[in-house]
Amino acid sequence: MIRLDNLSKRHGPQILYVEASMQVLRGQTVGLVGPNGAGKSTIFRLITRREQPDEGTVSVDRGVTIGYFDQDTGEMSGRSVLAETMAGAGEVATLGDELHRLEQAMADPARADELDRLVARFGEVQPRFDELGGYQLEARAREILAGLGFAEEVIDHDVGALSGGWKMRVALARILLLAPDVLLLDEPTNHLDLESILWLEKFLREFDGAIVMTSHDRELLDRLVTRVIEIDGGELTSYSGNYAFYERQRALADAQQQAQYARQQAMLAKEQAFIARFAARASHAAQVQSRVKMIEKIERVQPPRRRKLVEFEFRTPPRSGDDVVRLESVGKRYGNRVIYDGFDFTIRRLERWCVMGINGAGKSTLLKLVAGEVAPDGGRVVTGAGVKLGYFAQHAMELVDPSLTVLGQLERDHPRATQGTLRNLLGAFGFCGDDVDKSCRILSGGERVRVVLASMLFDPPNFLVLDEPTNHLDLDTKAMLARALADFQGTMLFVSHDRTFLAQLSNRVLELGEGAPRVYGGGYLEYVAQSQHEAPLRHG
Repeated sequence: MIRLDNLSKRHGPQILYVEASMQVLRGQTVGLVGPNGAGKSTIFRLITRREQPDEGTVSVDRGVTIGYFDQDTGEMSGRSVLAETMAGAGEVATLGDELHRLEQAMADPARADELDRLVARFGEVQPRFDELGGYQLEARAREILAGLGFAEEVIDHDVGALSGGWKMRVALARILLLAPDVLLLDEPTNHLDLESILWLEKFLREFDGAIVMTSHDRELLDRLVTRVIEIDGGELTSYSGNYAFYERQRALADAQQQAQYARQQAMLAKEQAFIARFAARASHAAQVQSRVKMIEKIERVQPPRRRKLVEFEFRTPPRSGDDVVRLESVGKRYGNRVIYDGFDFTIRRLERWCVMGINGAGKSTLLKLVAGEVAPDGGRVVTGAGVKLGYFAQHAMELVDPSLTVLGQLERDHPRATQGTLRNLLGAFGFCGDDVDKSCRILSGGERVRVVLASMLFDPPNFLVLDEPTNHLDLDTKAMLARALADFQGTMLFVSHDRTFLAQLSNRVLELGEGAPRVYGGGYLEYVAQSQHEAPLRHG
């Protein structure tokens, strides 16, 4: 359906691809992987003709329709959420608009003399509209919007009133409603909660067309993709299978290449030693020249390219008391909406609570109550002895000072730390070399999250309260953070929509929702086994 042949492309001095090729076949789900800046999003822009290759060709089979979702929603206002979604449905939406205009015109007495023409045109448009499923379009749109977490009352309100994250969901709904032959999805889960991710996963599994996607959600890649295309060092390398299979194959290929490289280096060292030893002896001149020529002709094996991952050994936090925090008969409401009423909850030392619940269940409110960011309307929140709390809020990115560099931010936060220690810490969070001198003003959302987390974990508190810490983080940084927190000798209360992160770190689960909060004694995987669902179910 789509072919990229012998592509070469550069952005300024950065070379993205050199004579690289890939293809997308009908029914495939392809995952694009590679380090940040490798050119994953550029692949999408080349396929959609938003960019042109420097060399090579991009071809799409005749008649193939493409739906492209990226992080740029454009301007959205003046229409309801439903109307905005339906407007993206392509030909069927255009025909629906025309049918509506024709119906109005045919009912207008002032246009009676045009009636024959209007009726004839209506007879042409209506069968095509019906063929494309136009009469089911609104029902499909509402189903998709509900799946992506929109409440019924929001669907009929102005899309312009939504936050940026909810507008992203509208943009995604438009693409899914279009039902193209090929879906190009660039980070589709960035602004979704776990319930919406699970719904999207099911939708994509049942989708008939081809899918090309990038995602920082490892579980999604493992469950959906049937082929992985890695972009690294100017090459596109294809692996059949899901992300876990790709990782195993990549590790195996790296090990084989490292062994070949080591063998060749040992052979070359041996030959160089012979040449150095006998170069001045006339009796060995022919042998020396022969070996010099042989070495010059050998095609060098390159060592495997490894993404530089720096591990940082985080300090052990001071010990807290056994009771870290207690909520005693806590009540909290917003207007007429009751979030908590007589809520009792205790967190003990070394427990790692993940909080589950649909939107509006009170997850972030609980974290704010525990962190002292909001006060309860009734009852009390008691913090235990020796508790040193670190709170990462969803708006934590705003804590970064745009006037400072990345290194300058950490030097301000930790004035007694050495520059070498801070550079090592930043390296663990993906800021290597000159990256530490970047201005915070130009950092992406994910980069700002990394700066805040690095600063928080340098001098670690013994009680971490984390609200969606994995948002915007790439797969490598998530894995590094999970490893660091797995060794954390303290207590945790956190919310995350990343299933891999939940499974690796939790040893208790609190589920909020209708009725009394439910407590599960094991971690996330035990919660799934006991509750028979991966996230709390939406009702209604």
